[in-house]
Amino acid sequence: MKHILKIFLLAVFALAFVRPMSAQIGITVAFGPPALPVYDQPICPGDGFLWTPGYWAYDDDDGYYWVPGTWVEAPEPGFLWTPGYWGWENGGFLFHEGYWGTEVGFYGGISYGYGYFGDGFEGGRWDGGHFFYNRAVLNIDVTNIHNVYETRVEHNDVTRVSYNGGEGGISRRPSAHEEEVEHQRHVPPVAAQMQHVQAARSNPQMRAESNHGKPPVAATSRAGEFSGRGAVAAKSEGAPYKPAPPRTGTPRPEASRPEGGAPANANPAHAKDLQQHQIQSNPSSGDPRTDMQYQQDQQKMVNQQNQEHQKLQQQQDKEDQKIAKQNTPQRSQQVEQRHQQQTQQLEQKHTQQQQQMQQRAPAPKPAPRKPE
Repeated sequence: MKHILKIFLLAVFALAFVRPMSAQIGITVAFGPPALPVYDQPICPGDGFLWTPGYWAYDDDDGYYWVPGTWVEAPEPGFLWTPGYWGWENGGFLFHEGYWGTEVGFYGGISYGYGYFGDGFEGGRWDGGHFFYNRAVLNIDVTNIHNVYETRVEHNDVTRVSYNGGEGGISRRPSAHEEEVEHQRHVPPVAAQMQHVQAARSNPQMRAESNHGKPPVAATSRAGEFSGRGAVAAKSEGAPYKPAPPRTGTPRPEASRPEGGAPANANPAHAKDLQQHQIQSNPSSGDPRTDMQYQQDQQKMVNQQNQEHQKLQQQQDKEDQKIAKQNTPQRSQQVEQRHQQQTQQLEQKHTQQQQQMQQRAPAPKPAPRKPE
């Protein structure tokens, strides 16, 4: 009974908070986030909690804001957290959401610290259904947690850069194994993490324009708790703070993506003009298992569609490079026309798939009738 209740609560919170998180992922920002602030890790609150590092998120109205690092219980034994990261793509910075899985995947080569030094995770491991903490990397109270070990890790190339690609960004690309991990079974952020993000988003002190890269709460012992002994302030900003460029009041096309995942550009000429698809939020049907299965089906479809985007873009980029060497304007125009046709046909196919998926959405639970 407790297990069923836990699943129900997880589904309710996931459905309640899916829209704010999706909005964060769907926005492309013209300028990169501030450097990662310097802070101490709060002590682990108990056995079974895993560290999720802090990062800069983005809001259309308030710009970048800091989501403090925090300790969170894994959704399943054996699961590890792959942090999200900002990456330069098609002329802007796009946020790649973090996820839970049996292996740690690519997170932009960002050195978040405390086990996440840009490649994998060195803060602990699962063994026999229990998580064992590397006390040389994580802040663990050994009087309360006994499943610990000590393996010192040295990293000489520590940097506070918070994004991959672009000017001044981390240049690391995913390995073949990390690309494999990307296509394995994943679990999205749990309800506690979603609530944690919302708490940071609604706190004016977390905004970069207010704290200048040095948030007053850089990390917390438990998700959502931004005060008390478990809240840790940043020691310093990771690099001199650069104010965001003045806003023109005109949103980028990527930030005004219409409902349903269709690209803002109604007539994309090239696959690189397309924005990544996202899952859509739906009202609760009253059946947590059905809702979670539908969300997983959506994620599978979206992953496949984004892979098709990438494959077509790679193909078109190769053809563009080839035709550029030939220097034949007429041939170049023919290729561009074909690219536009390919791109629009692909998006028409994806739109149909999304419509079919929406038709399969679980019916929302009817509201109880009021007595007459």
